[in-house]
Amino acid sequence: MRTWLRNAKPYLLLLAVQFGSAGMFIFAMDAIKKGMSHYVFTVYRNVIASVTLAPFAFVLERKVRPKMTVRIFSEIMVLAFFEIILDQCFALLGMKFTSASFLSAVMNSAPSVTFLLAVILKLEHMKIKEVTCQAKVIGTVITFGGTLLMAIYKGPVLSVMRSSASHAGQPENVTNPSGNHWIIGTCFLLIGCAGFSAFYILQVITLRKYPAEMSLATWICFVGALQSSIVAVFVERHHLHAWALGWDTRLFAPAYAGIVSSGVQYYIQGVVIKLMGPVIVTAFNPLRMIIITTLACIVLSEQLYLGSIIGATVVVLGLYLVVWGKYKECHGRSMPPSSANDNPPEDQRQLPVTATRNDNKT
Repeated sequence: MRTWLRNAKPYLLLLAVQFGSAGMFIFAMDAIKKGMSHYVFTVYRNVIASVTLAPFAFVLERKVRPKMTVRIFSEIMVLAFFEIILDQCFALLGMKFTSASFLSAVMNSAPSVTFLLAVILKLEHMKIKEVTCQAKVIGTVITFGGTLLMAIYKGPVLSVMRSSASHAGQPENVTNPSGNHWIIGTCFLLIGCAGFSAFYILQVITLRKYPAEMSLATWICFVGALQSSIVAVFVERHHLHAWALGWDTRLFAPAYAGIVSSGVQYYIQGVVIKLMGPVIVTAFNPLRMIIITTLACIVLSEQLYLGSIIGATVVVLGLYLVVWGKYKECHGRSMPPSSANDNPPEDQRQLPVTATRNDNKT
């Protein structure tokens, strides 16, 4: 029994991460429906995250944390812009215009977007004659096709434990399949995906010079809180009440997101990646989509469309093609034992296209 628990521990941790991340999306959507600005939500979330992570980063990484330089701090500012402003802000804005379940489905395309950006920046080598490369390319195309399908085709509404009374509190564009806001929301979500993918690419580069993951995460959250504060103050300058908190999800949601999604989740994913690599972390992401969709229909009374189910299935298929291609590519490489200490393996020098999220990535 003890051996089984030890072997199952990484999978149980990833399962807990998916439930925790799904809860963040549900609480955030409920807070936004109650009038909380998603810009203000982002500020509070990252303030709480930086305060939560800072003591652990200071104590646990005091011996391995390198000296901060102007070059590294400038990269942290760019990382915060990609992750906090583009990823989190646009993801929440896109969710506001669509739904929590739709956001979770579109965000599954992040590994494919990362692969595309890596190819453009020449961080990922294209060997089109190899099966693994063909799988990644085809998977990327299929992922974008599934996202496009979800954006332009809704189909009939599937009846899943919903109450018509609760729809009255939702924004009109959330459940209106013919509204242009759904297309705009999809564009915002894709911007969020691109922001996260760019963040992950630069993060890999920055970690080579600043190999202290928790300290880097703390700095990103802190700088991101400052950047998002500037955006929130400008956007909500005529709505001071937007900064008000209440004894409901308007207080609980940013606290939960900062502590669980940006704190505990960082640590758990780091542990699992060291044990099993990043591929297994991304492979669990579709499970989060199922959890969010189920909870959104029950708790938030969101409408579920046939087009979203079909498109999400296509996105997951494309995701697994990309993950499979990268997995086979990394494990297909081998080096002679004599050269193992001279140069790092190719899969350590090359950018992994499967990435982890702290919201989820929002």
